[in-house]
Amino acid sequence: MTLSADVIARLRSVERLPDGVQATAVRHFTDAIGVAHGAAGSQAGAHWRKYAKAQTAQGTSSVIGLSHGLPAATAALVNGGLIHSLEYDDTHTGSIVHGSAVLAATALAAGEAAGATGAAVMRSYALWYEVFIRFGLAAAGGFQNRGFQLTSVGGALCAAGIAADLKGLDADASQAAIGIALSQASGVFEFLTNGATVKSMHPGWAAHAGLIAADLAEAGMTGPFTALEGKFGLFRVFAGDDAAPQRFADMLPDMGEVWHLDKAAYKFHPCCHYLHPFIEAARLMQAQGVRADQIARFDCGVPKGAAGIIAEPWASKVAAAGHQARWSLPVTVAMQMVDGRVDLASFEEPLSPGVLELAELSDWHVLTDSAFPALFDAYLRLTLKDGRVVEKRIDDVYGNGSRPPAQADLDGKFAGNMERFAPGVDAAPLLAALTGLPKANDLGEVTRTLRSVVSLEE
Repeated sequence: MTLSADVIARLRSVERLPDGVQATAVRHFTDAIGVAHGAAGSQAGAHWRKYAKAQTAQGTSSVIGLSHGLPAATAALVNGGLIHSLEYDDTHTGSIVHGSAVLAATALAAGEAAGATGAAVMRSYALWYEVFIRFGLAAAGGFQNRGFQLTSVGGALCAAGIAADLKGLDADASQAAIGIALSQASGVFEFLTNGATVKSMHPGWAAHAGLIAADLAEAGMTGPFTALEGKFGLFRVFAGDDAAPQRFADMLPDMGEVWHLDKAAYKFHPCCHYLHPFIEAARLMQAQGVRADQIARFDCGVPKGAAGIIAEPWASKVAAAGHQARWSLPVTVAMQMVDGRVDLASFEEPLSPGVLELAELSDWHVLTDSAFPALFDAYLRLTLKDGRVVEKRIDDVYGNGSRPPAQADLDGKFAGNMERFAPGVDAAPLLAALTGLPKANDLGEVTRTLRSVVSLEE
């Protein structure tokens, strides 16, 4: 039996989600929809809204900010792009996967197109998120080290799995869909050279690829059944890891019994997740009375696996501004110390006076005792002008499995994102529709409420 056949068989043996897993899935799905609205009301999502408005072919699937539907694959492309535009979407830290940006976009579009029940949508979303996480755990850091974003390259295959599930394809056609998606998989980190906004396309394209792959499989196209373990399969080509297929296979027997979704982390700052513990460390130092104008120098202890994203090359990171600053360690620490916040406005407004000057007073080193990527940890050391030294170690990021967020914080984030898109909007109807998905006979109420939330520009 091929690995993809084994995955499909094991997932289809899981008849229903445990109550706790289902509740977690709903929270992550809801968070992603909220983030998409925040992006639709922000500069970073403007190109996605322009693209969506330009589409002339209408369809069954909702797009954030539009009062009508688009074809499922197009809707998934736009919604996945919006969810990832602000760097505000969830991450499973151990696997380094932005799961919901791909899978929530896919499940919403495919579920609306198929007339699926809310429970079926949540089941497929949660189960394929589990597969996605295991992709990353099987080749920890390998995809990123070769310059590929696992969110995109692995996401295409998982999106195909969701689309095949909700279409009701048989096992062979589902395997074909996964194999077809492998040939569409893409997503490289070269955007880091100039902070290009193409990164937001990575999960959107993966969702689009999965839906198209399922359509093609349904029409009779075949794909390789060895998409995972093959000589030119996902792990060997994109992660360069010959041992990863077996590690992945070893994780399959507990599928449906051991759940990783509750370890996926929510974000509370709209920037690279690796930066969040450093921002928290700076905020805690401020709470102790440290001011930006007291700092002579600061030094950051960075996990080796995160350095290539947030610390290298340091000279470029020190000078970053706007969208590019979402991956800059020295600038985001300086933002927190100067402004007392790192939020949506931080990356859309001109930098405050003193931010770049403070960022220039910085350096970094490898945090040798880091638990990354299982935990997103950080060390920050401030040397003050009077000679005092202030240090702070964060062992894991707030919102991760070891530090789960308060529901009030998640609700506040959702409401804030909705308000950014449509000032004065009542977020409660959409929140209620999303929360009620497990008991919904279809996605009709979600569709209705999504399409009723439009900006003043509509």
